[in-house]
Amino acid sequence: MSEQTMTIREMCDAFDVTPRTLRFYESKELLFPQRDGQKRLFSKRDRARLKLILRGKRFGFSLEEIRQLLDLYHVGDQQHIQLSRSVSVGRERLADMERRQAELSEAIADLKGQLGWGERMLKATPLHGEAAE
Repeated sequence: MSEQTMTIREMCDAFDVTPRTLRFYESKELLFPQRDGQKRLFSKRDRARLKLILRGKRFGFSLEEIRQLLDLYHVGDQQHIQLSRSVSVGRERLADMERRQAELSEAIADLKGQLGWGERMLKATPLHGEAAE
């Protein structure tokens, strides 16, 4: 292995992914490892792309959205279009995440209220068969 390339095993260890994941991303044309017989060799570019793919997945982007953003890298404008589009899509994703967070916070508060009500009802109601003396 040269300093410039990593094997599939080294990529798996470095990024905590499975070989299947790397082959899947390759099949979706997100990664482009070099081939040396049956061996896949991942370049510094592949490592950078995988880092962005994993970050995008963590933020909830679809693989198609990630691929489109990665494909903008080669436009030749010092990545201005890629960065601009990434910021735009990122702001949309953040707004969606914040909306879902607010909905989840509301649902949590509602569930806590219902649980409190249920617990109070249990304390106030004797068990069946327990007659008051």
